[in-house]
Amino acid sequence: MGEYEDRLHELEGESLHFPPPLRHPVGRERIHIQKSSVCSRAYFVVVMAFFHLYIINIIALLLYVHYNTGSGEQDVPLEKSASAPRPMPAEHQTPSSPNLSPGLSFHLPRLEGIRVGHVQRVSLVPDRTHNMRTLSLKPLLFEIPGFLSVEESSVVMQLAQLKGLTHSSLLTALDSQEEQLTQDELFSLLDLNQDGLLQREEILSLSHSTDGSWLSSYNLRKIHTGLETNPSGVLSLQEFKRVSGGVLQYSSAGQGLDGHAKVRQRSTHTRLYLGEGTHHLLKSIKNRVTRLTRLPSSLVDLSEPMEVVRYEQGGYSHAHHDSNPTNPDSSCAHTHLAANNSASKQVACRYLTVLLHLNSADGGGETSFPVADNRTYEEEVLGDLSQQYCDKGNLKVKPVAGTALLWYNHLSDGNGWVGELDEFSLHGDCLVTRGFKWTGSVWVNIDPDQQRQERYQRLVSWHPDEQSKKPEHGDLHQDL
Repeated sequence: MGEYEDRLHELEGESLHFPPPLRHPVGRERIHIQKSSVCSRAYFVVVMAFFHLYIINIIALLLYVHYNTGSGEQDVPLEKSASAPRPMPAEHQTPSSPNLSPGLSFHLPRLEGIRVGHVQRVSLVPDRTHNMRTLSLKPLLFEIPGFLSVEESSVVMQLAQLKGLTHSSLLTALDSQEEQLTQDELFSLLDLNQDGLLQREEILSLSHSTDGSWLSSYNLRKIHTGLETNPSGVLSLQEFKRVSGGVLQYSSAGQGLDGHAKVRQRSTHTRLYLGEGTHHLLKSIKNRVTRLTRLPSSLVDLSEPMEVVRYEQGGYSHAHHDSNPTNPDSSCAHTHLAANNSASKQVACRYLTVLLHLNSADGGGETSFPVADNRTYEEEVLGDLSQQYCDKGNLKVKPVAGTALLWYNHLSDGNGWVGELDEFSLHGDCLVTRGFKWTGSVWVNIDPDQQRQERYQRLVSWHPDEQSKKPEHGDLHQDL
């Protein structure tokens, strides 16, 4: 019994060394939960506030970009119906209003190509959009399928036939010049001192004068190269014939006083006015061109009439530029009277071209851009390409009824105006091998001299009292 009690006392003594049982800190745990809940709620409020601010900033940025750049469907107002009176366009007020500062100038919007194959949606007529695809960046070239419907294209061809098609006189004049001007006669023209030898100084003087404008720069360089490679530094008649073989065949287009390039072609053509008093479809074409180009309507309204061309089987036009390089010794055909200078040479100043394919040719007839997007482009090859533009062309567009092509003949000067001629805009119409081909060309004429263009705009400005004098018109134009 004594041993049992002793053992019990030992166990009780050992129990004194064990720590007391753990108790749950009920109060502290409750306080901890309450503090964590408050922090989570505050963190959530801060995050949501920043999230809403971020969303608001994104929406504001999108609205800013939208209203400052605009979409292709909103830059130009929708065309008015033929029966509704047309108010004075705002663009007319810039050059003609006397109370405006003369420092105000036109600004030429320019479409963005982005990249070859890029597709943009444009609105040309109410309740419909068109796809505009980039075909080339050099020159800046676009294709717009369905610019005209098949029925509308047919109407344009009928209007051209009613007006009357005439054969191109340029073909006969240029062909006769080439046939009559032999290499002997050409050598005699180049030999200024008539000593029977062609010298380097004579070629240089000819290249800097207007007398040699009928020879292209390519042909002049070809003759000059023959002089440089000849040890004697001069060319006799026989040596000239050797180095200038076919020089007349590659002669570039001459320039007439009417400002239109003399392109070697075989076709018939006529011109259709697109202004007031015309067939409603022709006015609609002008409005669509205005919406497509996003240019001030006054610039489009005062440009030259649309040229409709018919190429029959065997028809073609050699590669050429629609416009001309800027030259201080010449003036634009459309602003010549407003130029107030003594320049006798008038040239075509066509900022851009809208080419309408009015039918689908059965064979051939492609529109060729021989040096489009050619990074290895050299000006020396233009002589060959003036005739071999289809065989060696980089880009050929098959004619499809209703499809339009838009390209810029001039670069931008960097200040929103007309710059230098884009040499890459060289183009031609391939030989029609079967059937026939119809095209319509709409050019927007703009003088590279901005002051001259504004002076011209003032001279031919729109006046409110003239609106009542405009004749009433129906579906058919009185003078197509």
